[in-house]
Amino acid sequence: MSNYKKFYLSSVLGITLISFYPIYMLIKVIADYTATGSVDIMNYPKYIIPYTPISIALIFSVCFMPAAISLFKRFDLPVISALGIILFFIAEFALENMVVIDGTNLITKVENWQMFSCVATPQMQLTAGDILVGNYNPALKTHFYIISIIIILAVVNVIHGFSRMIKTNNFSRKSPFVAQTISVTVFIGLCIFACFTAFYRTGSILVSPVSAALMCLFFITMGVTSGTYIGSFFYNRGKLLSVTLPAAVSLVMTLVMYVGELILLNGNLYQFGTGSLFRPVAYIPFTIIDIAVMFLSGVITYVIMKKLNNKNTYL
Repeated sequence: MSNYKKFYLSSVLGITLISFYPIYMLIKVIADYTATGSVDIMNYPKYIIPYTPISIALIFSVCFMPAAISLFKRFDLPVISALGIILFFIAEFALENMVVIDGTNLITKVENWQMFSCVATPQMQLTAGDILVGNYNPALKTHFYIISIIIILAVVNVIHGFSRMIKTNNFSRKSPFVAQTISVTVFIGLCIFACFTAFYRTGSILVSPVSAALMCLFFITMGVTSGTYIGSFFYNRGKLLSVTLPAAVSLVMTLVMYVGELILLNGNLYQFGTGSLFRPVAYIPFTIIDIAVMFLSGVITYVIMKKLNNKNTYL
């Protein structure tokens, strides 16, 4: 068996194994929904959206990759990426319209209930109530969609990149793909960790130091993953494209995530502490710490891409 086939089969197996819990969540919810026409709150698995649709998109995209490489040649990556995003939204919209029910006290769609999970775990919401959440705003779904699209694009790009290198035996672009693999792995790990802990949020606007640190790490890693994704396409294309652009994308995407949090929390942001560093600056909703997190994401990406590209002379 060739190295290419071994890598491809390993990728399919790896994605399938990682997707075990999200697919298990799907089976559990479909069984409940088929039997009763709704999903009982006690059977509601944490974060079925967006992680189950992400898993479905990745499994099918990776399985289709060899055929796409053969059929679409140099356009294979855009086709595979588009397929993954389309499959994600099909599965996402199907799951969003399922109903979660808690006796006679709560009847809502999964998408509404998922919003509560971002503020605190569903179990915490049952005891503490919806402290921060205002009326349901469909715009909050962009928060999930952005995370999902970044994961799908990054994972597909990494597997495709290594597949191409192994198939052509040309590893000149190995460095940016290694960096992207590390960043997206850490990011997915944080997403999985959030599934089970909601980063220890309790529904209060003021979060603990541990929760604050994990949330900052999440934002920074998401930004770095976005930046290294862009950087993989412009490797050794000059400092502006290969270093500065990825850093700018990282900063902007971190800002976008903060905006998503504002929408999610009805115009609020979590407070990471007390004092002047944790108060909004002037007329903007962001604190000095929030701004520092955004710039730190960009700086880390800049340093990574500069180090990678400095190994070779800019073209």
